[in-house]
Amino acid sequence: MVHVLSSRILLRPTDPDRSRVFYGERLGLAVHREFGTGPERGTVYFLGGGFLELSGRAGPSSAAPSSPDVRLWLQVEDIAVTHEELTGKGVDIVRPPLLEPWGLLEMWIADPDGTPIVLVEIPEQHPLRYRPGI
Repeated sequence: MVHVLSSRILLRPTDPDRSRVFYGERLGLAVHREFGTGPERGTVYFLGGGFLELSGRAGPSSAAPSSPDVRLWLQVEDIAVTHEELTGKGVDIVRPPLLEPWGLLEMWIADPDGTPIVLVEIPEQHPLRYRPGI
């Protein structure tokens, strides 16, 4: 068994400065730490119980630096408020908030390199939140 002490998602953006503006200013993620110097310096953001690290740069051979099969899943407190805030900051909404058949409210956006991001609100009575008798 692997005993995991910490985790983070690593992204190699095609334009690190553009990605820092997106994650830091538009999404408003708090910076955990920065390292290195110059435009390709590393920036690590808090993601609830984990971290998102932008570091380095996608190479010229990376025609599609992000895989459509990989998504960031970010739980938010209020999807309607988040939708309004992100729209006001100029974030392109790929799909507005909808109640999914599995009971979660989801909104889809993408980062500047096309990495899909699913913003999720877990309704009060959803099994991920509500546990009767506990």
